[in-house]
Amino acid sequence: MKFIADFHIHSKYSRATSKDMDLEHLDKWAKIKGVNVLGTGDFTHPEWLAHLKENLEPAESGLFKLKSPVPTSVGARQETRFILTSEISCIYSKNGKVRKVHILVFASDFKTVEKINAHLGCIGNLKSDGRPILGLDSKELAKIVLECSADCLVVPAHLYTPWFSLFGSKSGFDSIEECFEEYSKYIFAGETGLSSDPPMSWRNSSLDKITLISNSDAHSPQKIGREVNVFDTEISYSAIAKAIKEKNPKEFLYTVEFFPQEGKYHYDGHRACDISLSPQESKKYNNICPVCGKPLTIGVLNRVEELADREEGFKPENAIPFKSLIPLPEIIGSAVGVGPASKQVAKEYDNLIEKFGNEFNILLEASRGNLEGVTKQEIAEGIIRVREGKVYVEPGYDGVYGKINIFSQEEKKKPTKQDTLF
Repeated sequence: MKFIADFHIHSKYSRATSKDMDLEHLDKWAKIKGVNVLGTGDFTHPEWLAHLKENLEPAESGLFKLKSPVPTSVGARQETRFILTSEISCIYSKNGKVRKVHILVFASDFKTVEKINAHLGCIGNLKSDGRPILGLDSKELAKIVLECSADCLVVPAHLYTPWFSLFGSKSGFDSIEECFEEYSKYIFAGETGLSSDPPMSWRNSSLDKITLISNSDAHSPQKIGREVNVFDTEISYSAIAKAIKEKNPKEFLYTVEFFPQEGKYHYDGHRACDISLSPQESKKYNNICPVCGKPLTIGVLNRVEELADREEGFKPENAIPFKSLIPLPEIIGSAVGVGPASKQVAKEYDNLIEKFGNEFNILLEASRGNLEGVTKQEIAEGIIRVREGKVYVEPGYDGVYGKINIFSQEEKKKPTKQDTLF
């Protein structure tokens, strides 16, 4: 069965997250987006874990569903399945350098989660944050998790993010082996993150042995599904884990990615000075901000170049395919010339969801003819252009999101053909 999965999200108990990151809202938005299997996030947090245990019940093997799902107003919806996941921030010193690595952990049952939490609770305060900060070597975390259950998956999160990742320019490592040592053989996957996509990792031959997965890292319900994984297996924990471990393109069909330039750390730069630079430009300045003289924040693209042993454009034989998309509200906003959070966009978003069932049906499946039959021609055109990768890109840098334009400035100045729609 074909289904869409987003494994990495956060609960309302994580810092800088929406108060609506509870099961009721997660279930609602998973259905609107078209996400069939959703990570719970934050299973290390005692209050969130209690909430999960109280409100979820077993579904297919290793997956869970809401005991009392909330009826949705639009169309018939498939029930959301939840998979137990949590992100952990490991901050520690190794080889003379402070390391900060975020790691995603998957578990198949609450008993395993309780074992993991019992171990981690002796190391740090799990109540302080949904994503706990532990003074724990990544290798030791992998050891603890896998000793609790060999069924668990240990996945380095957002591989290249400067501050908190395996390959991060500020505090990471140069290889999986340097980070996880003898436990490297149990690292079957890595998460691309919003600022990179699979072709960037394909340039590093040492990553051929792992599977690249993509997730939203959502901090609010509306952000669910901005990156996802598409499978064709039975829906169960073991089938998902098998598809990831075996990197089988017949079972793991493709990932859906941000255009990586839209991520907050794609280019190098210095936000305080409004400076954004390509890796080549940064090199000219010796990685120093030309305005204030302080070190630049070295972004994902630069780090990819540093670690690459292949030319740009190389594709390994066993690579899982990918598709790059833009969230529907951004497409609608670009088409009608308003912000993605405007009432105008919300109204047309609801109209499209009502007609097509969920956002991924619209972004991936709906034909131009069917789209033009129910929405503004410019919106239909925008969806098709994004699907075909015909976009204009201004890369993000040093914590500033990039800007993706679907229409040129000349096109935006033209009067719309259906200006009475709203």
